[in-house]
Amino acid sequence: MKLALVSLLGLPLFVWPFLGQPLPPDVPAFTLAIGAAGGLLLLEVGARRLDARRLALLAVLAAIDTGLRLAVLQGIGGFSPIFFLVLCAGFVFGPSYGFLVGAFSIIVSALAEGGEGAWLPYQVFATGWVGVAAGLAAHLSGGPAGRMPGWRPLAILAAVGALSGWAFGALMDVQVWTTVYAGDPAVGWRPGMPTATALRNFGRFYLLTSLAYDTFRSVGNALMVLVLGVPVLAGLARVRSRLSFEVVSE
Repeated sequence: MKLALVSLLGLPLFVWPFLGQPLPPDVPAFTLAIGAAGGLLLLEVGARRLDARRLALLAVLAAIDTGLRLAVLQGIGGFSPIFFLVLCAGFVFGPSYGFLVGAFSIIVSALAEGGEGAWLPYQVFATGWVGVAAGLAAHLSGGPAGRMPGWRPLAILAAVGALSGWAFGALMDVQVWTTVYAGDPAVGWRPGMPTATALRNFGRFYLLTSLAYDTFRSVGNALMVLVLGVPVLAGLARVRSRLSFEVVSE
């Protein structure tokens, strides 16, 4: 429920242009993204789903992802290694934790590299949703529970990584499409544009400008999961079993 509410808060950032409305100003968008990530964190702590140990692990994962992002600022096409740990964390610890790892990895890495631009609120939600997708996929595959994952969970996570590579690119393109390409009659956006026309133009824009670029991200995500996923997933699953705690009502 908490995660659904946070996702609903972020959804208008991506939907408004398809309803003929411009993107919100930068300051409200920043406030919404930071508030949503921080609010979910506080709610998880308040519900006792996160203790100090899991918070420490969240900080470690965000720091590692920041290092990976700084080390590979310019990947091959749209590929970035930052998504690998987001996928693995969501798969092992669940959708809410996956969202937090994705959101805070983006926030911390943006602060570290000085990349706080108008795109950051969109990155926070889009990367968080990658972790959510991985967490939901774990429920379908019987994800790792303190053991080496089999081929089926690994294949499902690799597929999620591939699909999320394209989905992330499409979500991030909304901000570019409504600013850089505003007014272009063939592929651009304009205020008051009918929804059907907006969807058609955005589809053209994505196919022409982003599909090939995002394919590198999709393939890279899948390959990282297939090559490195087994030991990382098994390690995180062992950590999860050691960090598990039970709340006993008196």
